[in-house]
Amino acid sequence: MRLIAKSATPAVVIVVMLAVLVLTSACAVAASGTFPADAFHARASSSTHTSTLTSTTNSETPVPVALSNVPSAARRLSSNRVLAIANRLPKMKALSHAYKGSFGDVYLKGAFQWQVSYFTHNGKTEIGLVIINDLGGRVVEQWTGFQIAWTMARGYPGAFGRHVNAVYVWLPMCLLFMLPFFNFRRPLSLLHLDLLMLLSFSVSLAFFNHAHIYASVPLSYPPLLYLLARMLALLRRRSGPDRRSDTPRLRLLVPTPWLALGVVFLLGFRVTLNVVDSNVVDVGYAGVIGAQRIVHGRALYGGYPSDNEHGDTYGPANYEAYVPFEQIFGWSGTWDDLPAAHAAAIFFDLLATALMFLIGRRMRGPTLGTALAYAWVAYPFTLFSLESNSNDSLVGALILAAVLLASYRSQLALAGRGALAALAGLTKFAPLALAPLLATHDLAGQPRARRIRSLALYVAAFLTAAALACMPALSHDSLHEIYERTFAYQSSRGSPFSVWGLYGLQGLEPVVEIAAVLLVLALTVIPRRADIVGLAAACAAVVIAEQLSIEHWFYLYIPWFFGLVIVALFGCLSGEGGDLMNSAPVSASAPARSSLPAVAVSS
Repeated sequence: MRLIAKSATPAVVIVVMLAVLVLTSACAVAASGTFPADAFHARASSSTHTSTLTSTTNSETPVPVALSNVPSAARRLSSNRVLAIANRLPKMKALSHAYKGSFGDVYLKGAFQWQVSYFTHNGKTEIGLVIINDLGGRVVEQWTGFQIAWTMARGYPGAFGRHVNAVYVWLPMCLLFMLPFFNFRRPLSLLHLDLLMLLSFSVSLAFFNHAHIYASVPLSYPPLLYLLARMLALLRRRSGPDRRSDTPRLRLLVPTPWLALGVVFLLGFRVTLNVVDSNVVDVGYAGVIGAQRIVHGRALYGGYPSDNEHGDTYGPANYEAYVPFEQIFGWSGTWDDLPAAHAAAIFFDLLATALMFLIGRRMRGPTLGTALAYAWVAYPFTLFSLESNSNDSLVGALILAAVLLASYRSQLALAGRGALAALAGLTKFAPLALAPLLATHDLAGQPRARRIRSLALYVAAFLTAAALACMPALSHDSLHEIYERTFAYQSSRGSPFSVWGLYGLQGLEPVVEIAAVLLVLALTVIPRRADIVGLAAACAAVVIAEQLSIEHWFYLYIPWFFGLVIVALFGCLSGEGGDLMNSAPVSASAPARSSLPAVAVSS
């Protein structure tokens, strides 16, 4: 114990205690099955919403009406008139020719609209949908194909993050992300291309926001493939210190104190925008539902509200992370503003920012830490995740925390690394593929007995954390039920948000999945760069390879690997044992406390 206490640092202790606190609090709440009533709960109980945990009432739910020439009550148009308007549309005419015997049904939708749905001759498959305004008979929307079932593919303005998608917000964020790291002395620097490729997801997002899915989906793959190649290129083992002399240094366009002020300003902007202009997507909503179920001692899987029927598709650690926020801010039982989800998203984002700083400070000093933190808060897609109030920044933060602990040699850090690997994997299951990389990091060159002890400690911590995290779920649900609601559902659902689902290439998808598995095995056993830059690059490569192989990919997944990519890119360009170089004539920040070479410090 004396050795552990001596070698552990405050950063290690803080991260490990955070993981333990989340686990123990969740398990304790699950065991008690109660929570304190406070003012927010009282306010929620007196709300006008009447939904329950198992059913919801939506005023926009279509109500079928019979065909008639007489307008319905409080309507200007008749159902026959509405159907005639829809039948004249070229898209719907094409459907009637392609599907013999197809027919249209008319529905009331909300207070001022009609919906016409077209079905195949047997009435089992909806093949067309038209929304018509009652006041003037104007066609508001018309959809066919997958855009009927996938409302997120319709390009509704602000559906994800509201005004964060506006040009006057997005483009300045892109500029702020790029500008401090632009080296005017080397305009053709490879780093500039790296940063541009990270921003190039914006092109795909622009097409997505305009419902051009056949353009948005394929445009997301070039940056993913480029970043995968770049991360693999960074894994080459260095032959010695002489190779560092030719490596270009990362120059900051502004002094480090200015960059630190930029971090503070952007954090304030992000939090303010979240509070006043953001929405909670189904992912954040699911987290709050699951948290309340844990608090009340109810089954974590199955029986979710009809407006989020498959909200139980994530790992138990995801819902446990929302417990403190649900306890503080409560939940009314409906998909309202969900302040608990807002608070959780803000906390996850702040945690990721802090971890970026700690990793950079650990690697090279406070200037690199400031640069990494700035990159996180300036990157528009981390803002996109925050303003959508999803759980994806939590996934990125847990992986970053494990990478941070990998830079320490203590037994406590090794155990914390195993626990965090389990928590990341039990939040969203993709990070489970990182467990072998995190387990074998820094084992090369160690005596065989020590390697075995280290692996045993890592596995023990991993299994212990996994067991604790699964306790609230396993106390009510069987393994079969959990599997069916999570892995089985995710693997069987179709999605147009990948080339596999959009173009019907499911037969090739297993090939890419196998390639991703082989990549994990190769990076685990083949000697590669052994410092934190190498570990971050390897983890980023695995996550990106996984995302290339899944049938449902979305922009919210970018924060899973973004922090790792920036750590690898900036870390490999930093000075030996020191800080980044400032182009401005301001002295650099103080170096890291350790005077050991960079490889030793980050091992």
